[in-house]
Amino acid sequence: MAELPLKVHLNSHPICLKIHGPWVYEDENQGTWLHLFMETGSVLQVLLRQEDIPIGHIAITKSLLTSSIMPLMWTLHPGGQYEDHMGRFWRIVHHVKVDGVEEMILELMEDD
Repeated sequence: MAELPLKVHLNSHPICLKIHGPWVYEDENQGTWLHLFMETGSVLQVLLRQEDIPIGHIAITKSLLTSSIMPLMWTLHPGGQYEDHMGRFWRIVHHVKVDGVEEMILELMEDD
């Protein structure tokens, strides 16, 4: 019988995520996060998955293409929201650890 994956909801989030390559962010502890840009209807979401990638294998870039699609940086604010370098706020939809791998979904909040 197959074992069910171990899934834990997390309340401790990275304080800062900075772009470190075309598909990679780095947190304050040098943890690397791969991202996947998702658009569901009119809602913009980003799936971040913590993966151990040797820094030497990441091409450092801050290209115009990368910065026009993805924020260069997210900073955690009280209330479980991130602010990006353009002053936009992103809510944490979920942050879980499944079989030892962290996964977080951020959703761009509409301006009121």
